[in-house]
Amino acid sequence: MIVDENLADHIDMNFGCPVPKVTRRGGGSALPYKRRLFGNIVAAAVRATEGTDIPVTVKFRVGIDDDHHTHLDAGRIAADQGAVAVALHARTASQRYSGQADWSQIARLKEHMVDSGHASVPVLGNGDIFAAGDARRMMDETGCDGVVVGRGCLGRPWLFAELSAELRGLPVPAPPTLAEVAAIIRRHAGLLVEHEGERKGCRDLRKHVGWYLRGYPAGSEVRSSLARVATLAELDEVLAPLADGPHADALPDDADGARGRQGSPGKVVLPEGWLDDPEDETVPEGADLMHSGG
Repeated sequence: MIVDENLADHIDMNFGCPVPKVTRRGGGSALPYKRRLFGNIVAAAVRATEGTDIPVTVKFRVGIDDDHHTHLDAGRIAADQGAVAVALHARTASQRYSGQADWSQIARLKEHMVDSGHASVPVLGNGDIFAAGDARRMMDETGCDGVVVGRGCLGRPWLFAELSAELRGLPVPAPPTLAEVAAIIRRHAGLLVEHEGERKGCRDLRKHVGWYLRGYPAGSEVRSSLARVATLAELDEVLAPLADGPHADALPDDADGARGRQGSPGKVVLPEGWLDDPEDETVPEGADLMHSGG
């Protein structure tokens, strides 16, 4: 459908989701354990793009847990089936988003891809990239070819400009002032409203406000008000003091730490008997149901 309706320039298959509603049907980060099924799905996606210039890439985790690592097989199988790049979130599914990503597993995957005859397939690293320097350090430590950013850009879309500068050896631009962040929030809201309508767009914006204002002296009253806005007019009223107030030129303090969900590790919910046979290519019952992931 994506190819036929010309909906995208690039298709990334994400096998990294650890949430129970996805893994209990064998999806997300549970799926690479089933080597043949995983390969069949990647191969089908690649076949669907034949005759086009739409690349297919594949992202996955280290494995289900520390006793069931799958990333080395997943990288090799994805490349065998025609994926043009692979990306590793250096956590297991049982870790979810807790603790620290194990970047050494990215280095292992890079070495494995070379050893298995796939040296030309780029390996991208993911996990705990919260500042431009993190990306440089990951690439230096692991030998990966690039990075994938997830939670690190929540409320900080300017991170990509910082990453670009860092990786090209250019001066990293200064972070925006509080007034500039207010303008970015307003633009974000306008785009959401254009796409989803005012009511839903403003409601969706609320979850981004805390991330945007992390480290800035915005005040609890402003933050609370932004978390309740229902219209663009209300948003403009609440943002006005940030753009014109005494802290308009303020820069963020300690804004480079972890963002987004973290939580705690937990047992991965899997279909019954899922771990019995990694070569079983049977599609689990209900796996075709649409889920938004997490």
